[in-house]
Amino acid sequence: MSEALDRLIDLLDLEQIEVNIFRGRSPKERVQRVFGGQVAGQALVAAGRTVPADRPVHSLHAYFIRPGDPSVPLVYLVDRVRDGRSFTTRRVSAVQHGKTIFTLSASFHHDEPGPEHADPMPDVPPPEAVERNSDRMARMLGGVNPRAWDNPIDLRSVGPMSAEAALDPSLRTTRNLIWLRVDGDLPDDPLLHVCLMTYASDMTLLDSVLLGHGLTWLDGRTSGASLDHAMWFHRPFRADRWLLYAQESPVAAGARGLARGEVFTADGALVVSVVQEGLIRTRSPGPAE
Repeated sequence: MSEALDRLIDLLDLEQIEVNIFRGRSPKERVQRVFGGQVAGQALVAAGRTVPADRPVHSLHAYFIRPGDPSVPLVYLVDRVRDGRSFTTRRVSAVQHGKTIFTLSASFHHDEPGPEHADPMPDVPPPEAVERNSDRMARMLGGVNPRAWDNPIDLRSVGPMSAEAALDPSLRTTRNLIWLRVDGDLPDDPLLHVCLMTYASDMTLLDSVLLGHGLTWLDGRTSGASLDHAMWFHRPFRADRWLLYAQESPVAAGARGLARGEVFTADGALVVSVVQEGLIRTRSPGPAE
């Protein structure tokens, strides 16, 4: 297991300070705000720890209300909304400086028999045939310390990355296919696997909006933030095995972009669906740019 993955798992191991109150922290990095996937993953950990293990999460809906402050702890307050015969519902609020910065509603359901169908996985090359995104970025930027791209998630874009599409208009598209898995082996804890996928799901989803417009987070004029995030977990999966994250953006308007994704196992099973709206602001390039 990589050091980066060790740090991420430690980040998701919340401290319980009361029956329905948990405390989390942020990594010691020089960033202005807390990464949205981290808050969503930690909130799901807090919710899941109040639910019996035989009821896995099947959906979550979250709103990012205020930017998180990485310099202070995050307090997660869990509201036990419902404990029914088939479904369990939890609402989680993340609080900093006395204000709610994030809310999450999650529903848990024990497995039942029923009709089954699913869309097929897109036809893509295997992950072993696709170069790591970190290697591509290091080559593009030249001479960058490899630790700058130290990531607990191994990401491998099948198509262009946003930085590449910004340089070459012919690469622009609103579709974004990425192989991903955590960089190491995990214990058999289903909650950990879904929380890690929740973390990873926020890393690249808005890139499908940027890709169609030749924008990149690295261009010095584009900024953005997740506004809301929804996920549905259809079947069990392992985050330490290859997963294809098939993402697309059907619309962008009013400085907001909508992106959706489907997550497939390497053998083609559709296991997770994701939808997110994000704020994307960009200023016109100056004469020097």
